[in-house]
Amino acid sequence: MNAKKQEPGTVHRAVLPAVMLSLATVVSAVASLNTAVPSIARDTHAGLTELAWIIDAYALVFAALLLLGGAIGDRYGRRRALAAGLVVFGAGSAAAALASDPNWLIAMRGVLGVGAALVMPATLSTITSTFPAEQRTRAVGAWAGVAGGSAIFGLLVSGTLLEAWSWRSVFWMNVVLAVLALIVTLAVVPESADPDAPRLDVTGAVITVAGLGVGVYSIIEAPTEGWASARTLLGLAAALVILAGFVLWELKRPNPLLDPRLFRHRAFSAGTLTITLQFFAFFGFVFIILQYMQLVQDESALVGALSLVPMALTMMPFARGAAPRLAAKIGPRRVITAGLLLAAVGMLIFSLLDEDSTYWLLLAGLIPFGAGMGLAMTPSTASITDALPADKQGVGSAMNDLARELGGALGIAVLGSLLQSAYRSNLNVENLPGPAAEQAESSLAIAMRMGPQVADQARTAFGDGVQSAFLTASIALAVTAVIVAALYRAPRRAAANSGAGPAGAAAVPQVGGRPPTP
Repeated sequence: MNAKKQEPGTVHRAVLPAVMLSLATVVSAVASLNTAVPSIARDTHAGLTELAWIIDAYALVFAALLLLGGAIGDRYGRRRALAAGLVVFGAGSAAAALASDPNWLIAMRGVLGVGAALVMPATLSTITSTFPAEQRTRAVGAWAGVAGGSAIFGLLVSGTLLEAWSWRSVFWMNVVLAVLALIVTLAVVPESADPDAPRLDVTGAVITVAGLGVGVYSIIEAPTEGWASARTLLGLAAALVILAGFVLWELKRPNPLLDPRLFRHRAFSAGTLTITLQFFAFFGFVFIILQYMQLVQDESALVGALSLVPMALTMMPFARGAAPRLAAKIGPRRVITAGLLLAAVGMLIFSLLDEDSTYWLLLAGLIPFGAGMGLAMTPSTASITDALPADKQGVGSAMNDLARELGGALGIAVLGSLLQSAYRSNLNVENLPGPAAEQAESSLAIAMRMGPQVADQARTAFGDGVQSAFLTASIALAVTAVIVAALYRAPRRAAANSGAGPAGAAAVPQVGGRPPTP
């Protein structure tokens, strides 16, 4: 129950901006460090595999603990969870800023993920439970715009900081944002909790962490171990077995962390799949393109970040304006499908980039990619939340958050590994001594310091990796568009039996016992 009653206008004016600030703080951290990847590689001698872990540790832990973080907030107080998460996030950022070893950076990024998993679950459920149904789509559009725009904000601010300071300043920026968000949260966000919340499903959370961790580890290490090696194949098989065990465990629980039966609702499944693949492509793209801009094109961190601004300028109006209007007029199926296909076209254009490409080719891809992201993001988010009745909006917010962060973690892991595999296989190191060859294969930043001949070969090999990764992302988005279009064409009877809407509200399963307090 809320600690005190507030008029709706007061809630909109005070609580919503506070929630958005907290959301921006944790989302911007997913992308902001990407601008510093070349600097981190040069300063700590981290290889491509370690760089992928430095970026992905945050997204992976964030995704794996999101559902548990939401359940903790419901049981012990959402304001408390939000404040605790911001404290953990800020403390982890301060510790990371003092690091000099790649492994310590990886560990601290994981700590940041723990804090973010406590912060984010309250954001969307607060919006969907605060706004009336007729205003909810536009409010969700604002949320989607902030979530997408925060990543670009993080890139721009971190790129600016790197013009004057080292990569450590990016972590100090996180500390400042966390402190500001904490002050605003304590000042205006009322406490709320569910007195009937079930016991925490810690076992389910541990299984999730284990399954996702083993899978992502196997993917990131595959370029070094070999995609067909026994270690990689056994690791991927083990991840699938563990996650299958998670499904079986959740099916048996009366109050599961994530009930697999939710995915019987096709609109819910379509929205979740769309969000996952969008952010698979988005964060994988950001991870790769900023390395390409700085190391291959020899641009500064700020110029690299500014180069992506057209994508944000296109994405925001499509997410907040065009997408809700078009979805209301022609239905979410056509809008989401068109958005995914536009994003796929953007990725296809990106796959043409090489070491000699001009900015105009990148810009030609940024426009359709940003428009496609904006078009698909809002109606797919609304599909997740609207598929469930009002008292199950916590389910929708948790699943939406999980899809975004899991997609981002997988995108960085998969596309980063494809990049590294192509880079290693196309780099000619026959004329280098063993240790030097190994270092050149592990990191483009190191190869760039081994003389003009090796540097030119490394740029070309990295360009080959960029093409391979982005072509894969384009195909994945196009296939997703076909699947989503098919899901939305499901017979009306199937949708009716899924339990959506007031008539079927009782049939809708619940995530972690998370109905929000209206």
